[in-house]
Amino acid sequence: MNQIGTLGSIVFMVTSKQIRTFTDFTRSSAGRWANHEVLGKKPLSQFIGPGLDTVSFTVRLDVRYGINPREEMDALIELERAGKAMPLVIGGKGVGVNKFKITSLEQTWKDVDNKGNLLSADLTINLEEYV
Repeated sequence: MNQIGTLGSIVFMVTSKQIRTFTDFTRSSAGRWANHEVLGKKPLSQFIGPGLDTVSFTVRLDVRYGINPREEMDALIELERAGKAMPLVIGGKGVGVNKFKITSLEQTWKDVDNKGNLLSADLTINLEEYV
């Protein structure tokens, strides 16, 4: 098994029977700043501290890759609704220094068979650092 990374108990991997990977991985970070007004001059900037990092990526779920899209989406919805904070690890290294929480999930159902079974879907996962 080639393990790419993990989000808590969710394993991103490639095996001879299953493929669960992600695309469009984006990580954002920003500082927090305050501007103090000064009469007759430009405002003075003050660094307050670091902001919370955010991460976004899309997971392709497809029965052809040995994955049940509906079950995978349901498992992630349970994690999101439970407010669970989880480590995000890619390539054996943690992303950031803290855990992440799922702030939103966006499902795009691609293929459904004639019995209503979901065959393939894209799931966009949005995370925010949990401190």
